[in-house]
Order: sequence, then C-alpha cells, then structure tokens
Amino acid sequence: MNQILGTLPFRSADASRVMLGGGALVLFAAAALAGWAPISFSIATVFLFAGPHNWIEARYFFARLPARWGRLSGYFTFAFAGVFGLTAFFAALPWMADSGDWDQERWDTALALWSSAVVIWIALLIQVRSRQNPRREWGWTMPVAFLAIAGAWIAPALWALGLVYAHPLMALWIFDRELTRRHVPWRGAYRACVAFVPLFLIILWARLANAPHLAGDDALRFRITDHAGAAILPNVSSHLLVATHTFLEMVHYAIWLIAIPLVGIAGAPWKLNAIPLARRSPSWRTVVAVTLALGLFAVVVLWTAFLVDYPLTRDIYFTVALLHVLAEVPFLLRAL
Repeated sequence: MNQILGTLPFRSADASRVMLGGGALVLFAAAALAGWAPISFSIATVFLFAGPHNWIEARYFFARLPARWGRLSGYFTFAFAGVFGLTAFFAALPWMADSGDWDQERWDTALALWSSAVVIWIALLIQVRSRQNPRREWGWTMPVAFLAIAGAWIAPALWALGLVYAHPLMALWIFDRELTRRHVPWRGAYRACVAFVPLFLIILWARLANAPHLAGDDALRFRITDHAGAAILPNVSSHLLVATHTFLEMVHYAIWLIAIPLVGIAGAPWKLNAIPLARRSPSWRTVVAVTLALGLFAVVVLWTAFLVDYPLTRDIYFTVALLHVLAEVPFLLRAL
C-alpha cells in the first residue's frame, strides 16, 4: 500500500507522533469497550474482523514465501506439515473424546500430548532456523522448551489457555519486525505505543478484579466466557477474563487489518505483482489468485454462518483458526 502511504501523515515529519497518538487512541477505545460491554464487544469484533484478518494474514504470508525455496525447502516443508498436522490433531480431539467417552483424565492427557507436540515442533523449527543465514545462537531455547512441556503436563488446560492469551501478542512482534525491515525511524514510537498495552491491561484488571461474573447462561455467553477461561479459572471474574481476551483480540485485529497492510504489504492487497510465487510462472499466478479469491469467498461464508448460527460458527471458527495461529510461528522465526 505504498501509494496509500504517500497520502497519509506517516510520510510527514511528525509520523512518529501520529503513530503513537493513533495507536494509543485505538488501545484506549478497545480497552473501554472491552471493559464496559465485554460480551457485545466480543460478538461484534469476531463477526466483523475474524474473517478479513485471516485473509490479510494469508496475503501477507504469500508475500513472504520465496518463489523457489531452495535451501529453505526443508524448513518450510516441516513448518507446513506441523501447521496442518497439529491443527488436524486439535480439531479431532473433541470427536475422539465423544466417541471414546473420555473422562477428564484422558482429556487432559490428550491435551498435554498435543501441547507437547506443539512445543517440540516450535523447538525444532527454531533449531533449523538458527542454522540458516543470518545464523542465530538459540541453544537456550531447548531448556525453555522442556520447561514448557513440563508445564503442559502439570496443568494442560491452563497451558492451552495461556496460548489463547499469548497468541494475539504475536501480531505486535510481527509488526515490529516489519518496521525493522522497512521503517526503522518509526520503531521507537511504535514500541512506546506497545507499552500502553500492559498499562491498559493493569487498568482493566484493577477495575474489574472484583466485578461479578457475567450474568446469563445462554449458549453464546457460555462459549465466550468458556473460551476466555472461566471454567479453568472459576475464582477469577468472568467479566475480567472476557474483557482481557477481547481487548487483546482487538489489538490483534487492529495490527493485521490496519498496521500491516499499510507497512508490510507492497501495493494493494488484491494485486499480485508483489507476491514472489505469483511472479514465478503463469500457473503459480493462477494458484495464488484462486487461493486468495477462495479466501474472500470464505469470508462471506463466515459472515453468513455467523448470522445463521453464531455460537456454532464461533466454535468451528476458533478450532479452524488454530491454523493461522500456528502459521505465524515459522514466518516470525524467518523474520528474526
């Protein structure tokens, strides 16, 4: 979107102040709405932004894939095998639990196995990436991986909940790497803006620590509070949990739908000239175009499904959305 950037104040001398002020305003609005009406804000943000932000992510990942993998073929093959394999494993867990009539102990064991597989996959990706140019000294990550696996077995549900809350923060890191590659002078203002995230979280927690649990027991409210960890942390206000999760999700959506298209995508997102795979050959250009077109169609289908049955669609979406959660890992590692 370089053409758009040319008309924005980001090109002026006060670009840093514009970024800091705009980012702080978005964070303030997200925190205020999440604290005031967490259920309604959660419903609205997921309905409006879930599908479009996944499409932008897919477009961004296409732009970061080299036309020919060469020495990176092993890295990307292992990365994509893990993304699809781990997502399929996770999606199959509820079906296996129902068909096998699992008790809580079996469910915790299966969840711990899946979490361990995720950690091992990430650890191996880190080791492969550390041996590629530019080389990195990341040997310390292996002890951290073993500690993470131990945590997954000690408290499987809590570990999985940690992933729910940590994932939105990855977008902040990815955008930081984009600024490092393209607009280093803006990075200081952006990092100052990111410092507001824990500040607003502290304010939310201080105001909602003693808030009563969210009233109501309808299916949608149950799914939203359960996804935020109300069943895992019963002694914590569900109002606080949903507000925290919705605030972080809104930050995630803002990065992918506003910040990254303006800085990390060259040209309009629907134009393919900046995608290396699309320039490789006419056949690959067709593959990329069809994939992105199907993605837009999927966004429309998702909106329609939300209108027909929001609770069920939300369940399905957050299961399938694990695909993009895991896909962020190899691309972030390549940017380091």
